[in-house]
Amino acid sequence: MSPLGGAHPGAPGRNPDAPAGRAPGPHGYTMGPGAPRLGASRRPWPDDAEPAQWIAERLEEAGATLLALPSTGYTTALRLTRLDTLNPGAEPTLEPRTRLRPAMPGTAAVSRMDEAFGWLGLIPQDRYVLRRILGARALVHPLNGKHIHSWRKLAQRLGADHNAVRRWHADGLALLVRALRSGR
Repeated sequence: MSPLGGAHPGAPGRNPDAPAGRAPGPHGYTMGPGAPRLGASRRPWPDDAEPAQWIAERLEEAGATLLALPSTGYTTALRLTRLDTLNPGAEPTLEPRTRLRPAMPGTAAVSRMDEAFGWLGLIPQDRYVLRRILGARALVHPLNGKHIHSWRKLAQRLGADHNAVRRWHADGLALLVRALRSGR
């Protein structure tokens, strides 16, 4: 056995673009998000964890990471100008409010985010509503930890009962657990 734990050039599942004699990337995957690690069990969750709960927490961590990424760069939004209705000297002086920004996520957090959101692709195409529910419910504010979309808001947008949306969320998590166990 090689010192790399069986990940030698030409091994099954080995990334052909990876340099010869080196282990897979730092995330341990060679076939894209959601792929099983070489030499590891097919399930990504720890032995003592409840799989559906662990996947939900990983998706929420990914949503918080996504929302913490800076939104800089070019935008297509139009800048609006307003006409002053008062003289600039007549306006009351307000101290500028400081807007809190979450810390920039590290590369490991972004890699975990890519992996977790890649799992949504394991949900069959004909169950796209489950993908939407899991993706929307994964969005968690990075500073206060609250969900951006409540159960009732999701239910209103989907035109369904909020208890049905909770059941569909659980069904989506169960689909992900089965898909990750089977190694699809």
